[in-house]
Amino acid sequence: MRSMVLALLFTITVTPAVAEDKEDLQKLLIDFISKAASDPQAHQRFWAEDLVYTSSNGKRFGKSEIMQGMQTPPTEPVTTSYAAEEIDIRLLGDTAIAAFKLSANDSSKGEQSYYFNTGMFVKRDGEWRALAWQATRIPPTE
Repeated sequence: MRSMVLALLFTITVTPAVAEDKEDLQKLLIDFISKAASDPQAHQRFWAEDLVYTSSNGKRFGKSEIMQGMQTPPTEPVTTSYAAEEIDIRLLGDTAIAAFKLSANDSSKGEQSYYFNTGMFVKRDGEWRALAWQATRIPPTE
């Protein structure tokens, strides 16, 4: 009986923290995606320094390469906007997995593309950061 009471108390005290972490991660993800095309500060905040990123075209790189790419101003107006759909966040203590469908809308070409993205996050010094990332392009349906 005592172990049941302790388990119930543990569940009651942990559940709000889990809900808060999930909410924080979802907000971080959505905020980042809305700014990713043109905001270097969003990238600085989002990615862990020791990031391993595997792009949809099979290239692997880290945060420094992403930040270098953000230093050069675009030569043409940014016409692509991004959104996250079907977000699934799984918490494992100070580690989390976020899987979602990314939509990319290029308004200049009238094209929409989709990607499955999976990110592994770690909570360091009270902040969630993306440590590993995998992007896979979803082939267009015919």
